Amino acid sequence: MSLVVVGSVALDTVETRTETRERILGGAACFVSVTASHFTDVKLVGVIGQDFPREHLQMLEGRGVDLEGLECSEGQTFFWHGRYADDFSTRTSLSTELGVFADFHPDLPPAYREAQTLFLANIHPALQSHVCRQMSHARLIAADTMDFWIEGEPKALREMLGLVHLLTINDEEVRLLAGEHNMVKAARAVLTMGPRALVVKRGEHGALLFTGDEIFALPALPLSRVVDPTGAGDTFAGGMMGYLDGVDTVDPASMRIGVAYGTAAASFTVSDFSLDGLCRATRTDLDERVENLRRLTRF
Repeated sequence: MSLVVVGSVALDTVETRTETRERILGGAACFVSVTASHFTDVKLVGVIGQDFPREHLQMLEGRGVDLEGLECSEGQTFFWHGRYADDFSTRTSLSTELGVFADFHPDLPPAYREAQTLFLANIHPALQSHVCRQMSHARLIAADTMDFWIEGEPKALREMLGLVHLLTINDEEVRLLAGEHNMVKAARAVLTMGPRALVVKRGEHGALLFTGDEIFALPALPLSRVVDPTGAGDTFAGGMMGYLDGVDTVDPASMRIGVAYGTAAASFTVSDFSLDGLCRATRTDLDERVENLRRLTRF
């Protein structure tokens, strides 16, 4: 089994109430890939500039992430600078410099096209569709998107939704995509657009899984300390997709467990800056937090 991950690789400057970290490793593809590496073999597709630190490549390779699909282009790596509110309820983007990511056009290496699982992080929906068509044997294709594409590229987005099996977006994006305020009605409307399943990421309020007429709700793990929530949603996707890549059957029951592993993984990401908390965690640590979720939700 193996998981192909397509998305951004970035350098971030993150400001919080207590600390600022400059040009640390970020990008959706990195958070997804490192998380999924706890469960399966990962193949990363992205682009970096000549300024990208070698130490980050070594870290990814050390976790077994295949980097054949990571292109190094002349120019600067995608850069994001953000500042969080004191309670982490909101964040302000102070700078976004696309660099080489502006011309990103993912073409998969031949070996990647045989993989059974694909995760498309937040990129232009036309590029997501382009990647879907390169996968000949995928049994599970999942994608993320954002309000920018929902409002600005509705036709391309609808085409992409017809090609994927699972969509992961936040609650505001579900309502925007469906044009419906009620979450249940909005989710069911999205499921008529193509995906067989929908995961709604709700941050500190947990996640919702919609499959047909079934709804599964799971809270986030209560934490005494949050350091940096950057990448938590992508970490969630990595935990879920990494787990699902290793199961015999992708059905609502296995997806529920996948949601639990995504939730557990995200709790490690928010405990430190960048991927530091996630990299310190082990598969045993993830298993223990999933068991904590079982105890937390049993009554």
